Amino acid sequence: MASPANPMVLSRLTHVSASYDLPKALPLDSGQALEAARIAYETYGEPNADKSNAVLICHALTGDQYVASKHPVTGKPGWWERMVGPGKPIDTDRFYVICANVIGSCMGSTGPASPDPAAFDSASDANDAPYGMRFPVITVRDMVRGLVGLLDGLGIDQLHAVVGGSMGGMQALSLAANWPDRAARVLVIASTARHSAQNIAFHEVGRQAIMADPAWADGDYYASDASPDNGLAVARMAAHITYLSEEGLTAKFGRRLQDRPDGTRGAKSFGFDADFQVESYLRYQGSGFTQRFDANSYLYITRAMDYLDIAEEHGGKLADAFAGTTARFCLVSFDTDWLYPTAESRHIVHALNAAGAKVSFVELSAPNGHDSFLLEHEGLDQVVRGFVE
Repeated sequence: MASPANPMVLSRLTHVSASYDLPKALPLDSGQALEAARIAYETYGEPNADKSNAVLICHALTGDQYVASKHPVTGKPGWWERMVGPGKPIDTDRFYVICANVIGSCMGSTGPASPDPAAFDSASDANDAPYGMRFPVITVRDMVRGLVGLLDGLGIDQLHAVVGGSMGGMQALSLAANWPDRAARVLVIASTARHSAQNIAFHEVGRQAIMADPAWADGDYYASDASPDNGLAVARMAAHITYLSEEGLTAKFGRRLQDRPDGTRGAKSFGFDADFQVESYLRYQGSGFTQRFDANSYLYITRAMDYLDIAEEHGGKLADAFAGTTARFCLVSFDTDWLYPTAESRHIVHALNAAGAKVSFVELSAPNGHDSFLLEHEGLDQVVRGFVE
């Protein structure tokens, strides 16, 4: 059952932290089922009488439910705080906004670090053993199946809109394809309907970095004093490069040298310290990431993304996935995003056109690559506000 915490007010933004235990086992695409699955989520704003003002925001690979509230681990503002709130493009004075942590992740929803019901010790009446690699392999559709279970628990038959960027956009598309009556509007930003060979290759580098770390211990590191932070940091560094553009990296760092810890100007060390600013930046990103994310969750979520192929799920033709849909769609891409380039969004738009769906599309110009959807961009704000309203 839902167990909301006390509402907290930040300025005029009221948010509630809660969790929902699915009443039945969650069936998975693998043929397995996830028992006693829990979905952790945040809500912002208030539902109207029939809950027709509900907007579901789906997060990206390393995101979480803290879309517009302070992160409990890092203390940083919500990852899309600039987009969600009173008077903002997704206006919490008008809409009841929901953001849930996907299954497989590590911020309260059931994932590899969660207790494994099958490991229950009846003698001690305790169950402290995490799943680890006993956690079943999941798909993006499984994630969305969990979100649909949450919507059922909240009594929401149809969302006013579902919104997502990157992996969040994959979830939005999967909801529209597999549960076509659950959202009236579908906003997909910087995303794709299938992972390419290059996408899979970058993810595999990250997974191998984690699994090559001796502290990974075949995924059974939770009771240990050591965790595979080195491998996870390298995985994050490799992935972070794909979120940026060459133009953005050059403008921000170029070949500039990093100042020394003692404050002296940067110089070549003729060693393997972080001589260049871009090296220092990536190391910072990697080490910071290990403080808030679980290595096994990274393995499972990247695998789910790699398995994504919405056309394959519907007989091989993407248009068939959206046949008969009555939802309105909006696709947004960025001209410097080489992770999910504009061609991927156009591919989805063409399929929606073939299915007779109502769809709009815009390519925005931005220097920051894939991460542009998370950063200040007036054009994106206008698109989101106009479509969601």
